[in-house]
Amino acid sequence: MSSFHHQWIIRFVVAVTCAVCGWATSAAPADLHVAAPDRIRRMQSDAELAGRAWWGYWGDQPQKYVSHSTHSNRLIPVYSFGMSLDSVSGTNSVYRDAEKLKAVYGRLPDRTLNPEAEYFDQTDVYRLQMAAADAGKKYIVLVIFDGMDWHTTRTAAIATRGTVEYTEGRGTGFCFQDYRGTPTDFGFCVTSPANDKTTSDVDAQAVKNPGGEVPGGYDASRGGATPWARRASLTYLIGKDRDVPHPYTDSAASAVSFCSGIKTYNDAINVDVNGGHVESIARRLQQRGYAVGAVSSVPASHATPACSYSNNVSRDDYQDIARDLVGLPSIAHRTDPLPGLDVVIGGGFGVPADPEKDKDQGTNLELGLKYVADSTLKAIDAAEGGRYRMALRTPNRRGGDVLAEAAADAIARNLRLFGLFGAAEGHLPFQTANGDFDPAAGQLPTNEEVDALRKKYGSTIRYTEADIAENPSLAEIATTAMDVLASKGKFWLMVEAGDVDWASHANNIDNAIGAVRTGDAAVRAVFDWIERHDAWADSVVIVTSDHGHAFVLTEPEAFAGGL
Repeated sequence: MSSFHHQWIIRFVVAVTCAVCGWATSAAPADLHVAAPDRIRRMQSDAELAGRAWWGYWGDQPQKYVSHSTHSNRLIPVYSFGMSLDSVSGTNSVYRDAEKLKAVYGRLPDRTLNPEAEYFDQTDVYRLQMAAADAGKKYIVLVIFDGMDWHTTRTAAIATRGTVEYTEGRGTGFCFQDYRGTPTDFGFCVTSPANDKTTSDVDAQAVKNPGGEVPGGYDASRGGATPWARRASLTYLIGKDRDVPHPYTDSAASAVSFCSGIKTYNDAINVDVNGGHVESIARRLQQRGYAVGAVSSVPASHATPACSYSNNVSRDDYQDIARDLVGLPSIAHRTDPLPGLDVVIGGGFGVPADPEKDKDQGTNLELGLKYVADSTLKAIDAAEGGRYRMALRTPNRRGGDVLAEAAADAIARNLRLFGLFGAAEGHLPFQTANGDFDPAAGQLPTNEEVDALRKKYGSTIRYTEADIAENPSLAEIATTAMDVLASKGKFWLMVEAGDVDWASHANNIDNAIGAVRTGDAAVRAVFDWIERHDAWADSVVIVTSDHGHAFVLTEPEAFAGGL
């Protein structure tokens, strides 16, 4: 049979299938290898309108494009550069040892002990960073793709390369997968929290019900022994298994594990299950002479960068978290403020506080900006006698130039650096799969829970030309942060690519693919900085994610037709 006739047979079968199932033909397999203008955006739009897609879905119901719009308990990839993962994985996994598991969880979690576990725990990422410092490494960088699991990574890699390259393992297609400029390793970790549904009093900074309502754990027979396990139960992984209802983590509890080495409840910012303060790696290394920083594509007082330094019983107390980050008195440190980070750069510019919607910030909420109080900006500004050179989004000026100018001045005058940028929703503009800033329409037929999350995470965001021009890229932010920190000596830096999480909460695969690509550009910028300084002998970089979502790719070839 000729190739011509073969293609027409495929087109006929697909057309009939789509007609029967109600799928839009514009994203059908007949077009798999014919690049069209913003083809993946069109696939997303068609899936939203039809309520289903032949190539994938979010949740545990294949017949619906979306049945779940938040996190999962999937195992998460970890890529290390400049050090091995052998000390925590395989035979050294805490999941093979009952006593070690008790130490991590505070108890022996149900159906979690696994004598054959190759995976390790999120808390081990903290121990790896401390081991790097103990080994004398001068530059330690933790890159966190918020919400990116193995399945999202693979989908993005297929779309980026245009071919289906791998079905398991480390994979290929992105810098963090392919880079070999230094010894590198690959593994995967459990992201389960200590518990879920703990409540707190933000004004009293107290936990109301220590232990919460749902204890954490990980059952490999249900969740899979690897991230790509074919028999994994999505019902279990999204916390809906009636027999073993292990909860999925939120970004706060997972970041506490990365940054402080303990498991805690969902919503916590460097406090234990009882609300007691724990000390983050940034603060510990700061005491050992390291300069420390946290940068993000979303507000720096969001959960992940917050855990680099702050303490709070609630991740939603943004203004107090920001006070901790920059060394001002806060609700958690009223009379003895923390020293503060040397570099803080993130979003939140122009987002106002709302007394009704932001009640979780407590009675000391200030009107003005939501994510960092106006009084905080004034107190830290070097122009007002503070310790930080400010870099704020400025009308009619390129964001990268504003940031570079502020960084040069901070280095010259030995100041700290604070950057505040962002678009209307508080984050840097998010790119889509083909590199533009034009997301799909966002018209998913959803239930109340999904609708609320999509509203929160902005599936219908539109950007102006000013939004794009006046904000730096995450790659520029990462490079600038490393320049300023290195001017002070050895350093620890967290770089968060928050885009993947927002895109996944919005159930938008087009945005998610673009977010992985944007984060990978930041990883490449980190590697480029280390190479320019001939510093791999002194450096360790860990690239990972804080948790997964619930996207299921059923037809990889659908994304192999080009961007």
